[in-house]
Amino acid sequence: MSEGVFYDTLRQAILAAISMALPILAAALVIGLIVGLFQALTSIQEMSLTFVPKLTAVLVIVWMTMGIMTQTLVTFFAGHIIPLIQGG
Repeated sequence: MSEGVFYDTLRQAILAAISMALPILAAALVIGLIVGLFQALTSIQEMSLTFVPKLTAVLVIVWMTMGIMTQTLVTFFAGHIIPLIQGG
């Protein structure tokens, strides 16, 4: 395997990982900002108040995007990894 093929495969893998992680990270960021603003406005400094909404939002987003993430991985492996293994 040449360096060009290696770096192209690595680039595609990183793009696939970013596209799968982006909705989860965006949801955690938005919920964190909303909860942080709520805590600043009400002076409530409860630690579980930041953890539970983020965990719930992340679980909901993972559940909603599970099919898209699976399809992204299958497409990446079928289009890039398996042909490399087969020697194509």
